[in-house]
Amino acid sequence: MSTYPFTRLRRTRASDWSRRLVSESVVMRNDLIWTIIITDAKEKRTSIPSMPGVDRVNLDEVVSEAKKARDLGIPAIALFPNINPKYKSDCASEALNPNGLIPKAVSAIKAAVPDLGIIVDVALDPYTTHGHDGLIEDNKILNDASVEILAQSAVILGKAGADIVAPSDMMDGRVASIRESLERAQLSDVMIMSYAAKYASSFYGPYRDAIGTSSSLVGDKRTYQMDPANSDEALREVEQDIIEGADMIMIKPGMPYLDIIKRIKDEFRMPTYAFQVSGEYSMLKAVSQNKWLDEKKIVMESLTSFKRAGCDGILTYFAPQVADWLNH
Repeated sequence: MSTYPFTRLRRTRASDWSRRLVSESVVMRNDLIWTIIITDAKEKRTSIPSMPGVDRVNLDEVVSEAKKARDLGIPAIALFPNINPKYKSDCASEALNPNGLIPKAVSAIKAAVPDLGIIVDVALDPYTTHGHDGLIEDNKILNDASVEILAQSAVILGKAGADIVAPSDMMDGRVASIRESLERAQLSDVMIMSYAAKYASSFYGPYRDAIGTSSSLVGDKRTYQMDPANSDEALREVEQDIIEGADMIMIKPGMPYLDIIKRIKDEFRMPTYAFQVSGEYSMLKAVSQNKWLDEKKIVMESLTSFKRAGCDGILTYFAPQVADWLNH
């Protein structure tokens, strides 16, 4: 094996064109999934103080955002609801409303932008008074009863036109139940992107502000979301979801869990995604707004790290900015 001076590793770094030729991980528009918060409020846009630059958008405006995504070359959007508290209940009944906010949004977007992929969150926390992802009885999160509602909700969303349903609850057995329910409803083409390794993270705070659950959340979610200290457990969770019928798997949050992404991709070779969550977005936005770091450079570096770890795509609030950067 040759060594210095015959091998000089800086040679390929000397010019922009040569660096581009040998680049191992490249972020493209096809890697982007734009995460959008939709509200049932009358105002077209309402700001989210903890997420500068991100607005909640109403039903009319989300169609405009979908058209923007198409024009930017973003392949898919992911929708998350912020509903009026009067529609929330202990049993999350609004999650089963076929005329609810998200089914209406999906139908409207599909009519206006049929070729854009639509991913919908399958979760109960936006619809419960207590802010949890499952039903509660005697201060305990009920697994099987929650799964039953999640499966029914997934069918409603599939019938509305969703291309991918994404269960984010971390209840045991929910992927199998959703897959079986979709098959019975003759929705076999609807894909499942499982939040297969979702951690009980402190990085979700701004998102809970965005969907209106910060003040209502009772306790924490550690009895069902994963312990941030665990890595082997993530492989077991992912394997189970693949067996149950997941088409794609997701790790959440993103950058603090690059080691998990790498292990999962190496082990299963499945379509693998990361969610660059609200806390990650807000941190990068804050340091760039204070001019401590260059926004474009740190955002692109963070997304490149996901690709390097093995991601096939990234859910990110930065998607429209990144797509615009890549287009110019």
